[in-house]
Amino acid sequence: MQQSSPITTLFLDIGGVLLSNGWDRAARKRAAAEFSLDLPELEERHHLTFDTYEEGKLTLDEYLFRTVFYEERPFSRDTFKDFMFAQTEPYPEMIDMVCRIKADYGIKIAIVNNEGRELNEYRIRKYGLNKFVDFFISSCFVHFRKPDADIFRIALDIALVAPQEVLYVEDRAMFVSVAEGLGINGLCHQDYASTREQLGKWGLAV
Repeated sequence: MQQSSPITTLFLDIGGVLLSNGWDRAARKRAAAEFSLDLPELEERHHLTFDTYEEGKLTLDEYLFRTVFYEERPFSRDTFKDFMFAQTEPYPEMIDMVCRIKADYGIKIAIVNNEGRELNEYRIRKYGLNKFVDFFISSCFVHFRKPDADIFRIALDIALVAPQEVLYVEDRAMFVSVAEGLGINGLCHQDYASTREQLGKWGLAV
């Protein structure tokens, strides 16, 4: 085990970092085409209710009732959910790099992400994130969602670390900025190569 970094803990986003986004605008556009839905109507209903789903205050079925199944459809809810789950793709290089860093440096790995419970749990288990992540501070579990700074305060408490010990890897600059406002070190992820280089500068070379 190497011991050359001031960082004891990585906070990581999932969508855009370890996996593709689970249910983003592009996925909804594909769904509208696949199921002959009115895309503007789907988008409006989605934006009115998705934050509540991500905060763990709605089930996936309730979210879908508000956005898709508020009227009769020629397809089932299970068929639509299967389509939603199938939109995820893993980023194997990023997952492998995080696993190597954990093995080489013995640091803690925590997920800090916005996601609804059913999508979150499916993605975690499907791609084995629970095999190397120590803590999941997901919006659906803690009922706060980024950019609310409280989700980062909860993550610090759960991981029992000081902000200066943490490096937060996230693809959205605003969320990185919020974390940095609490004293957490930020790394705005763009691609595997640049993130690997930046991790090396923090003493986490792989």
